[in-house]
Amino acid sequence: MTTSEDILANSTNEASLKRSMRRSAEIEMAIDEDPSRFRVMTGDRPTGRLHLGHYFGTLRNRVLLQQRGVDTWVLVADYQVITDRDGVGPIRERVLGLLADYLAVGLDPETTTIFNHSAIPGLNQLMLPFLSLVTESELHRNPTVKAELEATDGRAMSGLMLTYPVHQAADILFCKANLVPVGQDQLPHVEQTRLIAQRFDKRYGRVDPERPVFPRPDALLSQTPLLLGTDGQKMSKSRGNTIELGMSADETAKVLRKAKTDAERVITFDPVSRPEVANLLQLASLATGEAPQAIAESIGDKGAGALKALVTESLNAMLAPIRARRAELEADPGHLLGVLARGNERANAQAEETLTEVRTAMQMMY
Repeated sequence: MTTSEDILANSTNEASLKRSMRRSAEIEMAIDEDPSRFRVMTGDRPTGRLHLGHYFGTLRNRVLLQQRGVDTWVLVADYQVITDRDGVGPIRERVLGLLADYLAVGLDPETTTIFNHSAIPGLNQLMLPFLSLVTESELHRNPTVKAELEATDGRAMSGLMLTYPVHQAADILFCKANLVPVGQDQLPHVEQTRLIAQRFDKRYGRVDPERPVFPRPDALLSQTPLLLGTDGQKMSKSRGNTIELGMSADETAKVLRKAKTDAERVITFDPVSRPEVANLLQLASLATGEAPQAIAESIGDKGAGALKALVTESLNAMLAPIRARRAELEADPGHLLGVLARGNERANAQAEETLTEVRTAMQMMY
C-alpha cells in the first residue's frame, strides 16, 4: 500500500534528482571553461575484478575528466572491504588488480592521485569529529545502509557498515574535493557529505573567515545508461554475470554466447519490451560509438546469434589495448606498488594539512 509519506518522499526525490541533473549540466560547462576550479574524488572497493559496468559507468569518465584538466583523486577503498564481511579475501591481489585496471584504462599517476584508505591515517581520523555531526537515525535512513540491513536477514550490522556514509564523507572532504561523479543511487551520500561539511562550519567555525574548512561538494551525474548483466539482472561481481576487463577474448566470447536474449528473430532496440536485447545493443553502441538503433537495423532478421557475434567482436576490439597493457602491468607488481606509494605520499600530505585546519577550528591545537 502506498502511503502519503511514500508519495511525499518520491516527489521530494524526483525534485532533488532534477536539481542534481541541472547542476551537473552547469558543472560540465564550467569544467570546459576552467577545470582548475574542480577537484574530483572517486574510487572503488577492491572486492573483485572490475568489469564493463565499472568501465562504462565510471572508469572511462575518470580518464576523460583527467584529460580535461580536472584534478582527479581515486581511492582504493580497502578499509571498506570489511564493512559488511567477515574477511577481506585475497586483498593484496585485488588491490594490485585494481591498480592494473586503473592504469590500463588510462589513468595517469603523474596527474591523478591514486591512494588507499589504510595508508592515510589522517583521513580516517576525520571520522571522529564527523560522527559527532550525524545522528543514528540519519545513518539508518541512508539507502546503502538500509539495503544492507534488509539483505542481512536479521544478522547484526557492523558499526563500520552503519557509519559507512560518514567514512565516505571523510574520503571526499579530507582532500577538499568539490566534485563527486556518481549514479542516481549515490546522490544521498553526496547530500550527507554536504550536510556534514555544513554542520562542521556551523558548530566549529572557520580558520579563514572568507571560506569554510570544507567545501560543499556537488554530484556529477553519470550519463551512461544502466547496464544489465548477461543474465538480464543487475550487473554484479557476486552474480558472475559480468565481462571483466581482465578476461581474454575467448572468455568474453564464451560469456556472451550464454547471454540472455528472447525468441524474436528480428533485432530491434526496445529497452522496455526487450531489455536483454537492448542491453546487448547498448554494449555494442558503447564499444563502437554507433547508435544502438542503427546497430539493430544492420543485424535485422539475422537473430540473436548475429547480435552476440557483433557484440563480442566490438567489445574485444575495444578492450584489446586495455588488456595488453593490463597484462604488462600485472607482470610488474613493483611498479604498481610504487604508483600507490607516491599517491599515498600526496594523500597523506593533504590529510595532515586538512587535520591541522580541523584541529584549529575545533580549538584542539595544544
